[in-house]
Amino acid sequence: MTTAREIRLKNRPTGMPVAGDFELASVDLPAPGAGEVQVKNLWMTVDPYMRGRMNDVKSYVPPFQIGKALEGGAVGQVTASNDPGLKPGDLVQSNFGWREGFNAPAAQVQKLPATNLPPQAFLGAAGMPGLTAYAGLLRVAELKDGDIVFVSGAAGAVGSVVVQIAKARGHTVIGSAGGAEKVAFLKEIGCDAVIDYKAEPDLNAALARAAPQGIDVYFDNVGGDHLEAALNAARPFARFALCGAISMYNATELPPGPRNLVQVVGKQLTLRGFIVSTHWDMMADFHRDLGEWIKAGKFTWKETVREGIEKAPDAFLGLFKGENLGKMLVKLA
Repeated sequence: MTTAREIRLKNRPTGMPVAGDFELASVDLPAPGAGEVQVKNLWMTVDPYMRGRMNDVKSYVPPFQIGKALEGGAVGQVTASNDPGLKPGDLVQSNFGWREGFNAPAAQVQKLPATNLPPQAFLGAAGMPGLTAYAGLLRVAELKDGDIVFVSGAAGAVGSVVVQIAKARGHTVIGSAGGAEKVAFLKEIGCDAVIDYKAEPDLNAALARAAPQGIDVYFDNVGGDHLEAALNAARPFARFALCGAISMYNATELPPGPRNLVQVVGKQLTLRGFIVSTHWDMMADFHRDLGEWIKAGKFTWKETVREGIEKAPDAFLGLFKGENLGKMLVKLA
């Protein structure tokens, strides 16, 4: 019998979650049953979309349950196996994050491919966030030669990959992020212009300066004022990939929509929301291209790491305070 700790949802948050909405509990893990494996998690991810699952509302994924362990991406090592397809020592990826260890049917974990990448990269640049950037930019926004690309949340796990894919393909890229450290990182990875939205009194004016010719593609991680500014800067037939709207996730009332939405008609814009799970078929192409970009020195990534399962709620809350540069991760072992 093995003991593992896990983070459970104690209360459904109202507005910004607080530490008291989570609780730390211990569970006993018996030997794995037939067809099962036991996994010791090494890393877990926290992501903004998890905030929506804390509400008891119908969405594209079921809500988290009160008193139950939260879920999310994790990478771990098999410690015991009762399935012929996996053996102790194998590194696997699962959706059983927010816990130090678990038993599960072997079909519910995926063995990591043999690469030179650190295992936690499959929770960030080489995983779901990276594919979100790849699919959103290339398939949803239909990136074309000569496009000028604007990215909000550009120093985050998804945004920073969008920036680098666009630069690797030879595009002009404007990135928005908050704070000097993030601005410096965006310049380091090749942004042609960077907007520190926290230092700008007028985001519309800042984007107009950064992109005097306008923009053809907007990759939206933020919503709100950034979406409004992008509509003002859009050139005719611009395409918007709407990935997230972190500025609104903790709102207790519906925020006002963009005041300038009418521009979608006159400029003949395409605004398309998307969910990464619709685009899993692109993962092999993404990994092929990512490998080439890394080999050519055109790709890098940052991680912000908290240590210990008890720090997972703090890491999650940090996403909404802008504390992450690149991917926010929790190291569990």
